[in-house]
Amino acid sequence: MGDAGARTVSFAMDHRGVCFRPVLIDFFRRNDIDYIDHGTGREEPVDYPVYVRPVVRDILEKNADCGVLVCGTGTGMAMAANRFCGIRAAVAVNEKMAELSRRHGHANVLCLGSRWVSGEGAVAILEVFFSTKFEGGRHARRIALLDKNCLPMKRLQEVDPQIFASIGRERRRQEEHLELIASENFTSEAVLEAAGSVLTNKYAEGYPGYRYYGGCEFVDEVEQIARHRALQLFGAEHANVQPHSGTQANLAVYGAILRPGDRILTMSLVEGGHLTHGHSKNLSGMLYAVTHYGTDSADGFIDYRSLEELAESERPKLITVGASAHPRTIDFERVADIAHRNGALVLADIAHIAGLVVTGLHPSPLPHCDFVTSTTHKTLRGPRGGIILCKKEFAKAVDGSVFPGNQGGPLMHIIAAKAVCFLEALQPSFRAYQELILRNARALARSLLRNGFHLVSGGTDNHLLLIDLRKNLPEMDGLRAQRLLEGAHISTNRNTVPGETRSSFSTSGLRLGTPALSSRAMGEAEMEQIGDWIGEILTAPAPEDRVLPVRDAVRALCRRFPLPYAHYEI
Repeated sequence: MGDAGARTVSFAMDHRGVCFRPVLIDFFRRNDIDYIDHGTGREEPVDYPVYVRPVVRDILEKNADCGVLVCGTGTGMAMAANRFCGIRAAVAVNEKMAELSRRHGHANVLCLGSRWVSGEGAVAILEVFFSTKFEGGRHARRIALLDKNCLPMKRLQEVDPQIFASIGRERRRQEEHLELIASENFTSEAVLEAAGSVLTNKYAEGYPGYRYYGGCEFVDEVEQIARHRALQLFGAEHANVQPHSGTQANLAVYGAILRPGDRILTMSLVEGGHLTHGHSKNLSGMLYAVTHYGTDSADGFIDYRSLEELAESERPKLITVGASAHPRTIDFERVADIAHRNGALVLADIAHIAGLVVTGLHPSPLPHCDFVTSTTHKTLRGPRGGIILCKKEFAKAVDGSVFPGNQGGPLMHIIAAKAVCFLEALQPSFRAYQELILRNARALARSLLRNGFHLVSGGTDNHLLLIDLRKNLPEMDGLRAQRLLEGAHISTNRNTVPGETRSSFSTSGLRLGTPALSSRAMGEAEMEQIGDWIGEILTAPAPEDRVLPVRDAVRALCRRFPLPYAHYEI
């Protein structure tokens, strides 16, 4: 191949190009070229962009020197490959095109069309492509212009290759793992673009029309749009979109209406609540006198009768309702009635179920509750951040508690991303997505029950479910289960369960959720299969022996359902 020859080539083809597979392999072997084969090896129809990505990644991560892609015309593969920064894919139907694509265009991916080129013709094109050097000179200037107009991550690759590489590895992990962590999701590209925009440069302490910095007229527009959409989406009287997280949203509500030492009645973390619901290690538990309620030990549902009795005896100033690990519908109206009859205000934390609430698939805490907080990721599928909704009478106190009471300058790029997320959630298609989340959660629950697992409360009404390992796997703790599944590329998180008997680090439970896999367009059949894989590993006499076989099957499934992004966002 000469000094222009490749040492390692990554290649792939779709169903139209599979006939070239033996031709390519024979060529590489005869010329002592190492190769990485990404398939497909079948004639059943596949989506060609899925097969472009691993070839592109091999080149950008320097696992391969160049690539070969084959489809019916070569054009589709080239169009897909050229969306990625640093890739120069060229279609060649004859030897001259192959030569010039290398000599003048410095092509690093050759695209062949099985409809136009014979196997013999492909060999001739390959020989020219891999033996031709880049000429440089005036062409180098033109190639540089291509890269200059490329994706922003090109700059990161040049400035900080270590961070670029770490982000790339995380991207690959997300691609090749089944994300079953209930609090995680994949945003849209539009949300990502807003979050990575120039708005990150702007300081904007204060609120629209009343800032402590100049030059805020356009970020004022952004925040006003976000607030208006939040009000429309949730049906609230007032919205504050500045909280950096759900934790800060909760603390801001506390700060707006409570004084240190005031009593709050809130759900225990062990029973499914959240750290900010009065845990002793959290500021909410350090500042306020906390009484916890929980679930009924017999069925795993919230024990509303006990909650009512505690409200009557403790007379708290605030009752919080909401959970991070409760799989059943929450009766916000009942809790609000208990609170108000006992002279308490009520805060509903819907961080996990916000997407279900805004689409009418879970009862809304509005207008029953005085305050509603949420994160904007999870089922809402936006950026990582928080939001506070409240009645108008509390608007001034809440806004003051957020700024200057709780945080300084808002993250305007994240507020823009929240606005995009709210707009997406207002579309009819968002309800269909939430319905898929629910169907998938129930399908996963059915599969796990069939595999002998015990689910807290016996199933799920929402996006998550909780396995109590003590019932059928008494020797298996949540930490070991999480690590075993992680080895098989199934991402979960260990979690405490009602009546927990182990430490909060090891736990007796495993929490699973379906928002992220639903964003990848997986359905009930895939959830049934995933439940079987979890059972295959965790219930095996030697679980470690089942990890690698399941991992191979998981990776194959992930290739069928790519992440919802078009760009190679390393």
